[in-house]
Amino acid sequence: MIAPGHSRAVLSAGANVGDPMAMLRLVPGGLADAGADIRVVDVSQVYATAPWGGVEQDDFLNITLIVEGERSPVDWLRLGAELETRAHRTREVRWGPRTLDVDVISVADADGVVRSDDPELTLPHPRAAQRAFVLVPWLEIEPDAELVTPDGPRRVAELATALPQAEQDGVRRIGPL
Repeated sequence: MIAPGHSRAVLSAGANVGDPMAMLRLVPGGLADAGADIRVVDVSQVYATAPWGGVEQDDFLNITLIVEGERSPVDWLRLGAELETRAHRTREVRWGPRTLDVDVISVADADGVVRSDDPELTLPHPRAAQRAFVLVPWLEIEPDAELVTPDGPRRVAELATALPQAEQDGVRRIGPL
């Protein structure tokens, strides 16, 4: 059970510019340094994945994290943006190469899974169910995870296996962060 005023978030991080492994290491460390109230519950291993969105670029390295703290969903978004800024992230091309991308996938608080249609932060992430690079690392650290979709709550394992086989096979475990 999540205490009032606290939340539990699933975050996805990816990088494919410069030293992607170093950029990914910024995420759990930066979250832990952001406040005594934040606890990094778990971090997946690193996975290499082909870029998503049709922009020609190098493969990404991705991780998924579960974090808890006295934070609102927008606080998690802003914290991710701060980490991207520290990594000198620029936003020139949608779905283009980046030093670091931190997405808020899902947030739960004392009232349950947070749902939001706010353009600044749509929750749960509207495309998470379509992205093997989010689902596969998430399953590693939370095998019984569920994601709220437009069709209702779905097991992440089911969503992952429903993706095209080529997309599933395109998520390759590299090893620990």
